[in-house]
Amino acid sequence: MASKEARVKELETLMEANDFWQDGDRAQKVINESNQLKIWTVPYQDLKRRFEDIKALLPEAYEANEESLVQELIEDLNHIDKSLNDLEVRRMLSGELDSKDCYLTINSGAGGTEACDWAQMLSRMYQRWATRRGWDVEIVDFVDGDVAGLKSITLKFQGQFAYGYAKAEKGVHRLVRISPFDSNAKRHTSFASVDVTPEITDDIKIDIRPEDLRVDTYRSSGAGGQHVNKTDSAVRLTHLPTGIVVSCQNQRSQVQNKETCFQMLRSKLYEQEVIEREKAMNQLKGEKKDIAWGSQIRNYVFQPYTLVKDTRTKVESGNIQAVMDGEIDEFVNAYLKEFG
Repeated sequence: MASKEARVKELETLMEANDFWQDGDRAQKVINESNQLKIWTVPYQDLKRRFEDIKALLPEAYEANEESLVQELIEDLNHIDKSLNDLEVRRMLSGELDSKDCYLTINSGAGGTEACDWAQMLSRMYQRWATRRGWDVEIVDFVDGDVAGLKSITLKFQGQFAYGYAKAEKGVHRLVRISPFDSNAKRHTSFASVDVTPEITDDIKIDIRPEDLRVDTYRSSGAGGQHVNKTDSAVRLTHLPTGIVVSCQNQRSQVQNKETCFQMLRSKLYEQEVIEREKAMNQLKGEKKDIAWGSQIRNYVFQPYTLVKDTRTKVESGNIQAVMDGEIDEFVNAYLKEFG
C-alpha cells in the first residue's frame, strides 16, 4: 500500500504543474491512474484512521464502565474487520480486465420450462447482488420462455471492479427442487449457464471485418413503448470466425441496438484474446490451477434439504433464501481468494 500512496503523491505533483493540460491525452491517463490507485488508498487510510480512533477510545470506555459505548466501538471494529477482508479480496483483482464494467448473460439449459424459470431466478439473484454492491444494473437483452421464465437474459453491471467480482460466476448452475409446474410434485433438476464479459472501452482497438459478420434484425420482445413490438429494431450479430453471437433490444432504435451489439462483440473478442494470453503465460510459469468456465460450478438444492454448495471452493450455505436474495459474496470471495 505504501508504494501505491507514494505513486499517488507523484501523480498529484504532476497534476499541479502549470503545463499539465498541454497534452490532453497524457493528462487523462495520469488522472485515470490516480483515480484507480485511490480506489485502494482512500479506503485503506479511512480504515486506518477509524482503527486508531477506536484504539484510543476503547480503554477509556472500559475504564469509565460505559457499556453502551464499548459495545458500539466493538461493533465498529467488526465493521472495520469486514471492510479489511473486502479490501484483501479486492487485492486479488489485479487482472487486466478486472476493473471493467461487464455483461452477464444467463442461458437456460436442459429442463424446458423448469430451466427457463431457473434462469429467471438467477437473473433476480444477480440483480439483487449487484444492487447490494451499489452497481448500476441495465437489462440489455432477453428472450422469454415459452411458458414461464426466460430462455436467456443479458445484464450490464456498472460499478467498481464489476468484471473482477462477477467473473467468479462463470459456469453452469444446477438447481434441484420440487417443480411448481409438475402436478405430481416430483423433484426436478434444471441447469442454466452464466457467462460474464468485460466491457471494453473505446481506447482499446479491436478490428472486426464486415465480411466476418452476419447481421439479423427482429422484432423486440419487450412490453409496450412507442417503437417496441412495431419495428424490427432488435439486432443480433454473429461473428462467423468464432461463432460468437450477441444481441440487443433495449435501445429505442436499430442503430443504437447495433452499436451496443458491436460493443459487446468487441468485448468478447478482447476477453478471448486476454484469456488466451494469460493461459500461455501460466503455461510458461508452470502454474497448475485450471479454471474451466464451462463446468458445473454450483449446486442449489431446495428439496429434500436446503443447501447451496460451490463445487470449486467447497464453500456451502444452508440459507438458500438469502443466497437467492443476492447474498453470494461468500462464494465470490472464496473463489477470488483461491483463483483470483
